[in-house]
Amino acid sequence: MSDWVEVAAIGNLPPGAYRTVDVDGAQVAVFNLDGVYYAIEDVCTHDGGILTGGEVKDDIIVCPRHGASFCIRTGKALGPPAYEDVATFPVRVEGGLIQVRDARWD
Repeated sequence: MSDWVEVAAIGNLPPGAYRTVDVDGAQVAVFNLDGVYYAIEDVCTHDGGILTGGEVKDDIIVCPRHGASFCIRTGKALGPPAYEDVATFPVRVEGGLIQVRDARWD
């Protein structure tokens, strides 16, 4: 089981913003969606490109390379050319800090 990794103070990640961090070798994007934090792996399952930088509307991110879309809340692939979901990561707020960890190997 991995340790929790600090992402940002809650005041430094306002609604609609995201921050990327390295968590046990995985690039993870942590999003603030209306005051709730979600984390997904920052990798499109279609071609391995990064997802951040793509358009975010509500809880959906669109890959900037080929237009695949994913639900930020669940990691579910919502549209081609991606058919595999992206990994999600647990997020918590502890002492005013947003933290994420890799639970893939628990």
